[in-house]
Amino acid sequence: MNIVAYATLLLNSCMVQLKQNHPNEKIIGDITKVDAKDIPDFDILCAGFPCQAFSAAGKREGFADTRGTLFFDVERILKTKKPKGFILENVEGLVNHDKGRTLQVILSHLEDIGYKVSYKVINSKNFGVPQERKRIYITGTFSKKISLDDFPLERKKLSDILEKGKPTEDSKFIRLLLSKFRIDELYGKSIKDKRGGKSNIHSWDLEIKGKTTKEERKLLDKILTERRKKKWAEIYNIDWMDGMPLTEEMIASFYPSKKLTSLLNGLVKKGYIVYEHPKKKIVENGVSYREYDTSLPKGYNIVAGKLSFEINKILDPNDIAPTLVAMDMQKLYVVDDGGLRKFTLREGLRLFGYPENFKFDINEKNGFDLLGNTVVVPVIKAVCKRLISSIR
Repeated sequence: MNIVAYATLLLNSCMVQLKQNHPNEKIIGDITKVDAKDIPDFDILCAGFPCQAFSAAGKREGFADTRGTLFFDVERILKTKKPKGFILENVEGLVNHDKGRTLQVILSHLEDIGYKVSYKVINSKNFGVPQERKRIYITGTFSKKISLDDFPLERKKLSDILEKGKPTEDSKFIRLLLSKFRIDELYGKSIKDKRGGKSNIHSWDLEIKGKTTKEERKLLDKILTERRKKKWAEIYNIDWMDGMPLTEEMIASFYPSKKLTSLLNGLVKKGYIVYEHPKKKIVENGVSYREYDTSLPKGYNIVAGKLSFEINKILDPNDIAPTLVAMDMQKLYVVDDGGLRKFTLREGLRLFGYPENFKFDINEKNGFDLLGNTVVVPVIKAVCKRLISSIR
């Protein structure tokens, strides 16, 4: 089969890694600027158009985002070159984007060229990779639809790919964590002031903003849970949002205490909660945003969000990793010999199924950025095998 390599994401760090591992492949340039007629004939097109336009982690603007229109360059090349088959990869959010209409546009455009198209959301955790990573794979040939079901099941856990005896980190925050929790108590814990139940460590558990009593922590946990309920928005007569400020009267309905006023004032002073107006939803020119509604009574709300510390989550070696994205990979930690450290780059490669001989001579930041945007090798390999066998 003929192999032709083009690229759109022309990051220097990415190009260096490509050349290191595939020195004989030519990097032609930006595919959006290439005339399809100038591309040599080839048998299979492999592409992944940028996921931010469809991802739940972004604004999900789809084709309204110029990055989302890269699909039409894929279509342009398929129309002109008509290769025997193709494989496309994107985030799971593409399935339901714009109530499924975006995916239907993509499928219909591919079918109009003459391809028999199949698609399926596949989770990498079933392919010997200890990572929860769901991606949609779209394949097509001129002869028949490709089955994307019943792949052989292979499971691994993090401990299968983690190295041992690597240097651990020492910082004020890590020392604080280890002073409050045993190392085994940290397995699988996220560090953020958001919902998550027992799987979360909150700022008040660590007493980041000041000492907290057992009763204060209990009250904060209750507010964190209750503020999500839609009944409070109905009482305020505003559109619901995930995290409503609650008046003292509202809080008293689920946390009756003679000391409630004192508890709330103390937590405001320490900075664990804020006293604020609820936010109303405003829509202008099709764009929605929220601003404080000063006509409504103030309430108490958690000072929420991921904390500005070097750790977002400590992974359980007996479990698998969550979906790894570029912005979070440097804030995921593992336990090693009683201490805490980040993934090594080699471990990062294993989480995406790269072979041990894959060269990755790159600094940590750029390396994690590339890994967070890469594909899972065993999944691509399995899908490609089926595609190739169907067109031979």
